[in-house]
Amino acid sequence: MTRIVSGFAGSLTLAVPRSGTRPTSDRVREAIFSALDARDEIRGAHVLDLYAGTGSLGLEAASRGAASVVLVERNAAAAAICRKNTESVLRTAPTGGKPRVSVAAQSVQHYLEGVVGDFDLVFLDPPYDLPGDELDRAVALLVHHLSPGATVLIERSTRSGRPTLPHGLELDREKKYGDTTLWWATAATATHRTAE
Repeated sequence: MTRIVSGFAGSLTLAVPRSGTRPTSDRVREAIFSALDARDEIRGAHVLDLYAGTGSLGLEAASRGAASVVLVERNAAAAAICRKNTESVLRTAPTGGKPRVSVAAQSVQHYLEGVVGDFDLVFLDPPYDLPGDELDRAVALLVHHLSPGATVLIERSTRSGRPTLPHGLELDREKKYGDTTLWWATAATATHRTAE
């Protein structure tokens, strides 16, 4: 069972596709969001949840005060679950305090090649079988859509090894939770493309 841990939608159970996704465990999500809350990085943030699956990470951020959240998921069934979960979460939001939440049913690379705007907080929780070079390409595209000092969290199998971070992203720390490792990175103060 996957649920929202805290915030206005706290304890809400989320729908999960029958197959094809691997939701972040409650234990890991609690650790992530405790750390983000302690750093005051959620309230008012513009959040991007790549390889969203059920949308649990992005929707947890929405419940805890993010201003906007985009869930990116190319699997049609999982994207439909993201929409369903978004509706459930937003129904519990206080009047006048609803975050903007949207679902982009497309590949991460296609989304990042076309998106306009900057994000303050980004979650990357790809399938464990996603090739490392594909993840590296996504992170390289992402770096141009980060606000100065943005936080990027990458969740991978511990066996996958450390992801390659492009210029403009600096690794802060890594933390293992059994078979899962979280890598925390921070965007440099200037990560945008220069005008051509």
